[in-house]
Amino acid sequence: MLTGATVNRKDVIHKFQQDAKIPVFLISIKAGGIGLNLTAADYIFILDPWWNPAVEEQAVSRAHRIGQDKNIFVYRFISVGTVEEKIVRMQERKELLANDFAGSVNPLRLLGEQKILEMLD
Repeated sequence: MLTGATVNRKDVIHKFQQDAKIPVFLISIKAGGIGLNLTAADYIFILDPWWNPAVEEQAVSRAHRIGQDKNIFVYRFISVGTVEEKIVRMQERKELLANDFAGSVNPLRLLGEQKILEMLD
């Protein structure tokens, strides 16, 4: 397991990478976001989505590195009616809003009362 409290980070990562007998490596999404290459991983399960989708994408990218020779499968588990479901909906709205802004000559004109209320919902 790798969390923000892991003191021997390099050793823990190396052991997972080298020991085929270790079938699971649990990583908190923030602890795994920096300086981590996991070419031994082939499945990624995200159980706790982060409000910023770029953080999740960066975490997934840790398994897509030079030396990776396996297909990688990413699964996101979201339960209905939870805070996590609301986070996923917020991520979707954020992405649509970003696309609107990036593709518009005058993005501020796109914001109306309805869009502002949707962002605050």
